[in-house]
Amino acid sequence: MNHKQKVDELFNLMCDEVCSYIQFEESGFPEGWVPATHIKDQLDLKKSSYPQSNEIDNKTGWLFATIARQLEDTNKVVFKKDGSRSFYKTC
Repeated sequence: MNHKQKVDELFNLMCDEVCSYIQFEESGFPEGWVPATHIKDQLDLKKSSYPQSNEIDNKTGWLFATIARQLEDTNKVVFKKDGSRSFYKTC
């Protein structure tokens, strides 16, 4: 297995784990819509994306956004926006 294949495999495993977590949490939220903020907070998916020497160093949701998009593209979750809040639930 080459490096690209290994990274793809690990990324897909991470996506599957996040999907499993969303499904697990659905029963605790109205109509099964789990808030994106809840997912990011509970799984610590807000990460620094700037070089250490950069003046700006704040954690953002880029990792979760990438995972969520992959889950949508593979029809594992659906997305809903309500005002400024985002929600997900499994298909």
